[in-house]
Amino acid sequence: MFSALAAVLSCVLLSLEAGAQQNRIDTITPMAPDLAGYGPYDIGVRTLQITDRNRPDVVNTREGGPVATYDRPLTLEVWYPAALAAGQKPGGEYKVITRDPAVTAILHGRAVRDAAPASNAGPFPLVIISHGYPGNRFLLSHLAENLASKGFVAVSIDHKDSTYDDQKAFASTLYNRPYDQLFVLDEMARLSKSGSNGFLTGFVDATRAGIVGYSMGGYGVVNVVGGGYSKASEAFQASPPNRMLADRGAANPAYQRARDSRIKAAIAIAPWGMQTGFWDADGLKGIRTPVLFVAGSVDDVAGYEKGTRAIYLAAVNADRYLLTFQGANHNAAAPIPAPLETYQYSETLKSFPFAHYADAVWDTTRMNNILDHFATAYFDLYLKDESDKKAYFDTTGSLKGFKPRTAVGLTLEHLEPAR
Repeated sequence: MFSALAAVLSCVLLSLEAGAQQNRIDTITPMAPDLAGYGPYDIGVRTLQITDRNRPDVVNTREGGPVATYDRPLTLEVWYPAALAAGQKPGGEYKVITRDPAVTAILHGRAVRDAAPASNAGPFPLVIISHGYPGNRFLLSHLAENLASKGFVAVSIDHKDSTYDDQKAFASTLYNRPYDQLFVLDEMARLSKSGSNGFLTGFVDATRAGIVGYSMGGYGVVNVVGGGYSKASEAFQASPPNRMLADRGAANPAYQRARDSRIKAAIAIAPWGMQTGFWDADGLKGIRTPVLFVAGSVDDVAGYEKGTRAIYLAAVNADRYLLTFQGANHNAAAPIPAPLETYQYSETLKSFPFAHYADAVWDTTRMNNILDHFATAYFDLYLKDESDKKAYFDTTGSLKGFKPRTAVGLTLEHLEPAR
């Protein structure tokens, strides 16, 4: 009897130990490429609330009527290089809302909540991260933690009207994405100035900024770096009323003059919109910022040949790369591994929330490692001027940094700007 009881207790302990390892966002597999691992810095994380005053209110504006305005609140998660106090150990938890907003999950990572910034270093380049529709600021938290450990301040946005628990009319997302991304850039610059009296004072170099967007976040990124909306998109059925997209349309000279020179590089993962006509070839000529496009070759949401790849080909005035996960769908590279809590069928969604995070062909942790690797090389190259990282984007041979046989299924292409 004693041996049977011991066996049961052993199984319970093993189950608890296994459960404690679930929902990790910081796993680096043995097949991960060289730059996927965490860097030399400990990581801190804090939550910030910011408000953009008098933003046009798409949800409450009617066609033909006056444009309503409101104060638009945004919640940010900020990951940064940290100096841990004596006795503090790396690691922490994030309580997050999942694709089914009635279900929460606990994620485990390496960041320490409210840790002191690494005051003996910096200022650090800024990377802004923008989720899909719907999503939230933790959807790419694997990337945010990873970059912070390597000397970046990573800021991820909860886009109002576009999160799992605050999903409103799609027109709001279509209008607000680029404005949210640029407002966060302005706020991070303000909070880093002398006299701001916050933990970011003197800590962020917003003149060396990168931006990462996934799906609708990628839609915003394309527009922020110069891809003006097509004239036709202004009147699409789902578009904001009163042709509000015209403000950031390719035909608007003021939009073209307003390109933000602080953004030195961008990563657009499965950017939505090309396949439905939000851009055309003339509008995409406005992109001059270097861009790394990332996509799955069978993406049936943003499209591949008529979606991400079409944007890549049409951005003729930009130095750009295209990283393709062959056989992957819309969830290529960006989302964290599906939390264990999403394995259960959702009566609310009438589906398994797991599918929101996962891919049918590729392992998510492996894709995360690959994205972390390329994002590290890309932002080191363009935000830190580390010219040796250019070798990781050599498309003439095997991919640098990958162990033998571990780059199977990946293709990397490069096009230089038109002369």
